[in-house]
Amino acid sequence: MTAQDSATRPLTIAARRSVAPGSSGTALAALGVLTFSFSFPATSWALGGFGPWTATGLRGALAGLLAALCLAAARVPLPARRHWPGLLVVSAGCVLGFPLLTTLALRTSSTAHSAVVIGVLPLATAAVSALRTGKRPSRTFWCAALAGAAAVLAFTLLQSHGRPTTADLYLFAALLVCAAGYAEGGRISRELPGWQVIAWAVVAALPVTVLTTALALPAEPAHPGAKALAGLAYTAAVSQFGGFVLWYRGMAAIGVPRASQLQLAQPLLTLVWAVLLLAEDLPTAAPVTAVVVLVCIAVTQRARV
Repeated sequence: MTAQDSATRPLTIAARRSVAPGSSGTALAALGVLTFSFSFPATSWALGGFGPWTATGLRGALAGLLAALCLAAARVPLPARRHWPGLLVVSAGCVLGFPLLTTLALRTSSTAHSAVVIGVLPLATAAVSALRTGKRPSRTFWCAALAGAAAVLAFTLLQSHGRPTTADLYLFAALLVCAAGYAEGGRISRELPGWQVIAWAVVAALPVTVLTTALALPAEPAHPGAKALAGLAYTAAVSQFGGFVLWYRGMAAIGVPRASQLQLAQPLLTLVWAVLLLAEDLPTAAPVTAVVVLVCIAVTQRARV
């Protein structure tokens, strides 16, 4: 054991003791899903005043500065060397890849249609986690997860009349990188506090996000109004940092597979906010899909992992 590992061992023990078990962990993960459900509407607001590259760069840079201040205030030491490969996966997937790809998609895709990426994300996250950790959820779990993903996919594709677009390619690429980041972050959160996992991930991405912002600002016209600034602030402080604090702690408590399935509710929540905040029409099939998804979530939470 290295001196650095010895220094972080008390933090690891404290992180395990601080994780809320059972229903508390489910509540934390559910709150994380609720905060994430506002991300697409907030991104649409941000795109009203900033270009896609500028919005992505500013989102990551502001989140990184906020995280650096929190780490400094808490006097958190650097993570052990063994944690950095996983933290870089979180950084690449959740801080850089997913925000950029979904922002590019939202230039031409509606918020409702973009929820397709969220519909498959829980299943992909559970699959990546199973491959990464070796834990095998039961057949009942996989059946419920597939049914929930199929319901959400059918619903969202129905809204676009089943015609894949360039935005869909961005969304499916975002799905893959985000699933890897979620699974890896959930694994590391069993050793480090969840807020430190995402904090170090956004700090690690700062060189890229700051450079992106510096290059994009002169190239993309910016017209920041109140909504654009509010959307940018939300994606930076909540979507990119605060929501992950709840999400990763909940994942550490109840496991990545179960926590990931709570995200089946996220597309339907996003649709509600799209109606209320963006004046989009609520599809008539939404209530039926919501019931199917809630049943699938209940089954996955009771299934053996």
